Amino acid sequence: MSNSIFETPRNSKMGFDEVYFWTDTIKDWKPLLKSDGFNEIVINQLKWLVDKELICVYAFVLMPNHLHLIWEMLKFNGKEMPHASFNKWTSSQFLKLTRSNYPTLISGFQEVAEDRKHRFWQRDPLAVAVTSRQMFEQKMDYIHLNPLQEKWSLALTPEDYKWSSAKFYEEGIDEFGILTHYSDRF
Repeated sequence: MSNSIFETPRNSKMGFDEVYFWTDTIKDWKPLLKSDGFNEIVINQLKWLVDKELICVYAFVLMPNHLHLIWEMLKFNGKEMPHASFNKWTSSQFLKLTRSNYPTLISGFQEVAEDRKHRFWQRDPLAVAVTSRQMFEQKMDYIHLNPLQEKWSLALTPEDYKWSSAKFYEEGIDEFGILTHYSDRF
């Protein structure tokens, strides 16, 4: 038996004023986000976009080779969508950090293309529109339990994993200053 609210077609495009479950993956599934330095870059860019009122972040998890966000695009950042700004800025900061602290990693992110010499994020991230509170809660549970999966074993409880919104929902603590409670939206 299928449940149609969870069988949403894959889409990499996002619009305004809709909530999305978004997955962005590091190129070739490399574990770049194992390092706190790269995670801090991600958080700093999300904070900047939230502070500029360009996005609203409801839930997230940063895994070693990918991230999941439940977020909403609110308005353009200049001429581009905020998720494009996110990928562009984080990539430029990843390159700087890699050059200065991890120079042997750079070759794994090189790309031959007219518009770039390096790629950190895989093309075509996954965006799934979240259309109900039930769907939101299912996606949020997935996000918060991801670090506990046997293949990762990054924490014993969801709220123990630093790079997640689980502590916000369990204890009311938003260490990063980027989160909005989903009850404000659903």
